[in-house]
Amino acid sequence: MCGIVGAFTFKSSPFNITEPYIAKMRDTMAHRGPDGVGAWVSKDGRVGLGHRRLSIIDLSTVANQPMSNADGSLQVVFNGEIYNHADIRKELDQVGKFQWKTDHSDTEVILHAFEQWGIECLHKFRGMFAIGLWDAPKRELWLIRDRIGIKPLYYSLHHNRVTFASEIKALLQDPDQKRAVHEEAFYHYLSFLTTPAPQTLFDGILKLPPGTWLRVREDGTTQESRYWDVLDHTQPLRGVSEGEIAERLLVELRTAVKLRKVSDVPVGVFLSGGIDSSTNTALFSEGENQRVKTFSIGYQGEYKSYQNELHYARQMADLAKAEYHEKLLTMDDLLDFLPRMVHLQDEPIADPVCVPVYYVSKLARDNGVIVCQVGEGSDELFWGYPSWKTALKLQAWDDLPVPNVLKSLGLLGLKAAGKGKSLAYEKLRRGSLDQPVFWGGAEAFTEEQKKALLSPRMRQRIGGLTSWEAISPIRRRFMEKAWEKTPLNWMSYMDLNMRLPELLLMRVDKMSMGVSLEGRVPFLDHKFVELAMSIPQEVKTRNGELKHILKKAVRGLIPDELIDRPKQGFGVPVYEWLFEKLGEKTRQELSDFCDKTDFLDKAEVLRYVDHNRGAQAWYLLNFALWWKDYIA
Repeated sequence: MCGIVGAFTFKSSPFNITEPYIAKMRDTMAHRGPDGVGAWVSKDGRVGLGHRRLSIIDLSTVANQPMSNADGSLQVVFNGEIYNHADIRKELDQVGKFQWKTDHSDTEVILHAFEQWGIECLHKFRGMFAIGLWDAPKRELWLIRDRIGIKPLYYSLHHNRVTFASEIKALLQDPDQKRAVHEEAFYHYLSFLTTPAPQTLFDGILKLPPGTWLRVREDGTTQESRYWDVLDHTQPLRGVSEGEIAERLLVELRTAVKLRKVSDVPVGVFLSGGIDSSTNTALFSEGENQRVKTFSIGYQGEYKSYQNELHYARQMADLAKAEYHEKLLTMDDLLDFLPRMVHLQDEPIADPVCVPVYYVSKLARDNGVIVCQVGEGSDELFWGYPSWKTALKLQAWDDLPVPNVLKSLGLLGLKAAGKGKSLAYEKLRRGSLDQPVFWGGAEAFTEEQKKALLSPRMRQRIGGLTSWEAISPIRRRFMEKAWEKTPLNWMSYMDLNMRLPELLLMRVDKMSMGVSLEGRVPFLDHKFVELAMSIPQEVKTRNGELKHILKKAVRGLIPDELIDRPKQGFGVPVYEWLFEKLGEKTRQELSDFCDKTDFLDKAEVLRYVDHNRGAQAWYLLNFALWWKDYIA
């Protein structure tokens, strides 16, 4: 796990890349790699790579990066882990033409696998990765993001060169990189709490979508290709018994957890006491000679919007004979962390859960753990959110044979009743346009709310754009490829393509790496995802029970009490805290932001603060703080 950077100057440019130029970008990310630094620049100054190392696999210095193959024709920088690297190494040994300089480095496996199979080697990798690879004979730079998008990779094409990095702040060290808001991306941010790939909130800076590679040639031409889509790898489990499906799920998940135990440094587990983290803890503890370390976060005091669940976490830790660690947060912890949170995020990740993720990561690191398993992905694969139940009902109503003209009349009625900004209006609006009701598991503002929030200039700038423009390519792929075009399958696919990689996994990456801790995600092992996406909707939603088939799979592994209790998400009591010091700060920051910019309508913004719409006020605060830190 590391931070990577690089640059490639095209034929037509006089710009030369130097080691100080690479080092300046690289060292903005010292938190991603405190264990070592490296840089390589070609003799002609046309290409350079940089690396900050967090040592996890093969701790020897010979495994440092950038790393080259034997003749220097390939150079690589890599962030992540290839969990099955030992198996691939054995396969390469059978070829009989490679001399290994490391004992068991997964980075060296990437190099030799590319030598042997070219870009098709990606299909052999089981892991998470962001890779920058320079092919000197062909004068080509390859940028690669893992299938699910667990690791981020940003790039920018400007002034006849391309730069890339694990974090945007590194790209901003290039003296010619502009700092400006991408206004269309901002509009989508107001929908999704994040910006959909390939956009970022920085005009001119892009992020590579999940499961995608980008090839850049020295004449400046680029080729982008999606090398993996889960819908190309599903095998419909029609007619297979629930018992067999549950058994296969547990076998595949057990393999995913076992692979993610591979490490030369201590590994632990984030434990909330819910089904996912408890399952992680139970599976991780299997076959261990020493107690697994678990880490949990709660809040001092009692809040209606969020109830502490630490007693469930302690119960699971006791059952697994784990070494249990917890920390209780206060509003002051949030306020103290805000400036660092904005800096670590690069662009707003407007989920307040960034706060507990940072503190639980710090708790783990302070207790000697360098790697932790996290539970992201399970809810999206197995119908784990209560709100998804509602979405399925709404979609079923929308699918009734009601003429669109009647839906349009309904919209007029809602508007006349003053409900034009309501969620009901937004869902009906989508239905009237034959769009799916579900646009993602995290929605911030409706289209009408966004129009009211925007300044007159921004309203004119955006025109008739809606955030459907960001979703429609995902919907198109789904309709072309899905073996089961059901609403639930769409919901899972939608979140696998946007909310997970650009919001939930991004917050894990940025917050954990902020304290030099690696986060691993067993539920998003691509083989497990392919299996989960092969299960029919009727099996996942049997008897209206959330996570029905996963619960069946893990019953007996973890206590029934943890399986059958009502779900509560990993949250933050932002609603109550906005009545106190957080509310004062939010009003001050947003008022100041609106006075200095023309993105938002100040009166409308302050209505969200003064009427204590907790989550929505937080989303706007995130953008204002980001603008202040990165743009102003």
